Amino acid sequence: MKMEIAKELGIWDQVEKEGWNSLSNAICGKVGGIMSRRLREERKKSDGK
Repeated sequence: MKMEIAKELGIWDQVEKEGWNSLSNAICGKVGGIMSRRLREERKKSDGK
């Protein structure tokens, strides 16, 4: 999921070349926030079934 989000945000090339440590705190927070939101949505869907 983390790689998928990085690709969507257009930062995957940087991650591949320089690693996750090369990203700013803001970008890391954005990736984490999107991951959290998607996990919550998935949990909601599975709970609702």
